[in-house]
Amino acid sequence: MFELPSVKEIIDNNLIHLSQVDYESTLGKVYLNDSFAVLADACKHDLVVAVIDSSGQALGCISNEQIIDFLHDSYNQLKAFYETVIETMDASVTVIDANERVRTWTQGAEKIFSVKKDEILGKPILEFFEHQNLEILESLHKGKRIRGKHHQARSNLFVHINANPVYFNERIIGAVVSETDVTNQIVLNEKLFNMSTEVHRLEQEMAKYRPTDPFNVIKGKSTVMEGTIQMAKRVCTVRSTVLILGESGVGKEVFAKSIHEATEGPDAPFISINCGAIPESLFESELFGYERGAFSGADHRGKKGKIELAKGGTIFLDEIGEMPLEMQVKMLRVLQERKYYKVGGEKEMEADFRVIAATNRDLKELIKEGQFREDLYYRLNVVSLKIPPLRERREDIVELIYHFLKDFSLRYQRPIHHFSQEVMQEMLQYNWPGNVRELSNVVERLVVFTTDGVIRKEYLPFHSVMSYPDVSDTDLQGNNIEMDTVILPLQEEMDHHERKVLDKALAITNGNKLECSKKLGITRATLYNRLKRLGLS
Repeated sequence: MFELPSVKEIIDNNLIHLSQVDYESTLGKVYLNDSFAVLADACKHDLVVAVIDSSGQALGCISNEQIIDFLHDSYNQLKAFYETVIETMDASVTVIDANERVRTWTQGAEKIFSVKKDEILGKPILEFFEHQNLEILESLHKGKRIRGKHHQARSNLFVHINANPVYFNERIIGAVVSETDVTNQIVLNEKLFNMSTEVHRLEQEMAKYRPTDPFNVIKGKSTVMEGTIQMAKRVCTVRSTVLILGESGVGKEVFAKSIHEATEGPDAPFISINCGAIPESLFESELFGYERGAFSGADHRGKKGKIELAKGGTIFLDEIGEMPLEMQVKMLRVLQERKYYKVGGEKEMEADFRVIAATNRDLKELIKEGQFREDLYYRLNVVSLKIPPLRERREDIVELIYHFLKDFSLRYQRPIHHFSQEVMQEMLQYNWPGNVRELSNVVERLVVFTTDGVIRKEYLPFHSVMSYPDVSDTDLQGNNIEMDTVILPLQEEMDHHERKVLDKALAITNGNKLECSKKLGITRATLYNRLKRLGLS
């Protein structure tokens, strides 16, 4: 930050040489601790100003001529720094004044916009660009600050924009915009999306000629994810107990199934138990099964328990930290002795299964709180596998988005033609507290709301300003609570949204169904079929 020096700094650094004081009483006065603003103000009233030290003695004097020379040198130095910074930058930087005239135009701007510096400097920017394509004018005239916005400057040019107004004495005297060309990223993104279906087809074709790897269902090529998968594969060489750790939604059950399929035979059962979803009173009968007549209301034929159903395979104990303490004792005995009794049974049963447990809780903390048995923890924690949260492997987000996008677009028969870089950036910057499960739900939502093949940023649930077609801001404010809490069946949600889009398109085209079908990118027959199905005239 460039600042003008105080009177003391001027003297200490010999920036201005003091002259001898003559007739001190007739001179204006400034003191050592005064700012440059005080010195400049004093020079407005007197041609020569005396500098007074803390003891009241005059050290010398400064003339107006010296102040002018100093300010001129300071201006030239600041200009030299400014020009060097501008020449050093690769980005496009544009500065305009209050009259919309271009005052700075970098080499980066020349490359992006194909306009030479000599041609544009000092001229109104509107002589070179259309008003609607200039975000910098929003900053100049409305004081709008823009950060990280994607903008289509021309039909073949996409830029990433930061813009700010220039304030002086509480009024706007100009504006600055920096632009980074992201056209290549946009084009690559489009190509990646368009190629995803073909890549999927080729992957399926290749899969016919090579052994199936159960871990292929786990998406992600990040270093941390590759390391986790490799550790999981090493676990598959033996049938030891595995404890999978990780936040909710990271894919613990997907890993458990992959380990099971890589270890056991094709017919071996995989039995999943959510320990947090079974009432405590029913837990024992669910796990061990019961003999007929074991208790009131029991099936007269008896029932096999999860352990019996998992014979020769794997039991997956999800949310193991939620297992009741009483059941922990019984589970520990089964793991140690490999034997158990059905509820109401007298015959000892053999237990032949592998255990994979998972939790999103800190089991050591639960042990300290007396909510989890230490001996069971060590029995389960033979091999532990920690699944990283999505925020720690952001490089996998793009692959996951396209994976889910392909699945949901096929499932709902909603072809996607355009996935903007702006939406992708929002999703890459989001923190994903719900991890892969949340990402899957968000992509499903995008596909559900996309009836014209174009995914828009406002469809994102975490977008700062949610908007829906044909809904006013007032309606949104009045219905925020309802929109957040009322959940309709998925088909009803899809029909509701599609009805709004069709109503809007018909209103814009004044009911002209041929024009309406063209704007929606569908055939007229398809439009008629959808209008009939949704009960629209």
